[in-house]
Amino acid sequence: MPGGAVVLGTTDTSRIEAPVTVKTYFMCVFAAFGGIFFGYDTGWMGGVLGMPYFIQMYTHKPYPADPRAAHLPPDFALPAWEKSLMTSILSAGTFFGALVAGDIADVIGRRLTIVIGCIVFSVGCILEIAPKDALAAFVIGRLIAGAGVGFISAIIILYMSEIAPKKVRGALVSGYQFCITIGILLANCVVYATQDRLDTGSYRIPIGVQFLWAIILGVGLLFLPESPRFWARKGDIEKATDCLARVRDQPRDSDYVQDELAEILANLEYERDHIPTTSYVGSWLACFQGPISDGSSNLRRTIVGTGLQCAQQFTGINFIFYFGTSFFQTLGTISNPFLISLVTTLVNVLTTPISFYIIEKYGRRRILLIGGSLMVVCQYIVAIIGTAAPHAQTPGGNPPAVRAEIAFICLNIASFATTWGPAAWVVVGEMFPLPIRSRGVGMSTASNWFWNCIIGVITPYFVSTDEANLGPKVFFIWGSTAALSVTFAYFFVSETKGLSLEQVDQMLVETTPRTSSNWKPHTTWAAEKGKVHEGGEEKVVEDKESTEPAGVELGSIPVVCNIPAVALEGLVGGIVLFLPAAGWKRTWEATADFDPISLGATTRSFGRRRAGRLKPIEADCPENEGIE
Repeated sequence: MPGGAVVLGTTDTSRIEAPVTVKTYFMCVFAAFGGIFFGYDTGWMGGVLGMPYFIQMYTHKPYPADPRAAHLPPDFALPAWEKSLMTSILSAGTFFGALVAGDIADVIGRRLTIVIGCIVFSVGCILEIAPKDALAAFVIGRLIAGAGVGFISAIIILYMSEIAPKKVRGALVSGYQFCITIGILLANCVVYATQDRLDTGSYRIPIGVQFLWAIILGVGLLFLPESPRFWARKGDIEKATDCLARVRDQPRDSDYVQDELAEILANLEYERDHIPTTSYVGSWLACFQGPISDGSSNLRRTIVGTGLQCAQQFTGINFIFYFGTSFFQTLGTISNPFLISLVTTLVNVLTTPISFYIIEKYGRRRILLIGGSLMVVCQYIVAIIGTAAPHAQTPGGNPPAVRAEIAFICLNIASFATTWGPAAWVVVGEMFPLPIRSRGVGMSTASNWFWNCIIGVITPYFVSTDEANLGPKVFFIWGSTAALSVTFAYFFVSETKGLSLEQVDQMLVETTPRTSSNWKPHTTWAAEKGKVHEGGEEKVVEDKESTEPAGVELGSIPVVCNIPAVALEGLVGGIVLFLPAAGWKRTWEATADFDPISLGATTRSFGRRRAGRLKPIEADCPENEGIE
């Protein structure tokens, strides 16, 4: 197909994407592995900050009588400013990394940008572990590693959103959040195994393990296809076709490939007409065009993307993962705070897969509202218990109150893991039009890390014993900010479940967030731009594993068709008839009341590999005779 050839699509909104295959699942699952970086780097820092050797190395204070004791003396701890610096500097790096990544991804592609992120991340890790007792080198290493994580966290979401099929995109992108939880769990396991070492291995081993993640992701991505939408944006239709055929596991001349590509190109043409960019600065300014009151404007989408990531951080979840060990130490009655942190992390991992189902069953918007409300309730309960039972924070005092606090903290984590954790990433990947998508996702990811950084800076002052020492009362703050997050989701987040990225654009034009759940696609972009097959006819695509059914043009006669495991679909006066077949053979009887009527048989693969479509075939039907 020449680069300038016109690609024709379909008028059928249900036909713009091929059936999901195992190969497509595998590609998205592997790409989701990038969440390991995010999660692991979030998880190991909190544990390392509480390690006796790490504290002694940077404070030069003598070890207490028993340095391996579960409860260290209050004065044997890192100063709040050092905790704040070491924790927040990673987020500063990821903020700038995510912003830059969008530009790079538009130039060299999504895959290579992620690979570069793996390399940058590895350089940062070397600086973190090479010198001993060198705060400056450690901080610079965290900054550089953060830039690499910023590359990866922004572009993984972009890449997965652009290759995942619409019917399972929410579940597959949720896999990214699941990998984040796996990363946090692995970090806690490694930290738990090295916490009692009184040498450099106590912190170097947890940091060094990260090289393995960089190698696996960086090398593996070299074997995956580029996003077809990247090549469409670059104007290379040949490469876009090849990549789309690979990610959909179809022949490149398949109707499904041609129809989906036509939809991508038609939508891109529409967006470029409305988002003219003449320069580098102009392309950035395009992200802020349009009135905020217009739900489909670029400015509104940018606010939704960046605001949703801010709202995710305002749920307070990273307080638990960054400073959980230190917080549990202040509760006093816990014999092993490291172990409790491991338990809360395990709750996060085990509950996240629930989101794979509910995000496609109930949608993004609904679970954000319900999950956020549950988090508000849980966090206020923790704060109230901690306030009403003040002796819970003294050694040996009020263990039942502490157990209740831990229980509601775990319920809070489960609420986040099944709703806000994955849904915020899914919505961000779906919100932006193709011309500004990489920058929009990059800015949204940068927003996540910016507020992550702010939380990392201020939280030590909330809970450190030498500062505000709020203890459980800090959850009054997180409960209030979580309530703001729910309010934001209610007024700004639209429902994108089951829509292609191009259909999301249509939905935002025609609905408001509160009415978006009822919207159904009624046309295609190819039809809107007049780029459909002549007469609306469909091309022939052979089904690799099913027999070839036939369509007939009928008069006013009863027709009986034996169809092996297919669905029967016909166009009758503009009304689509759909009869799902069951089993290998099933006889359906249809009576034609219009003369003439075209009925076309459509093969659908229930449990088999691939489906195809056939254009109607005329056949003579003698009066009063059926067709078997």
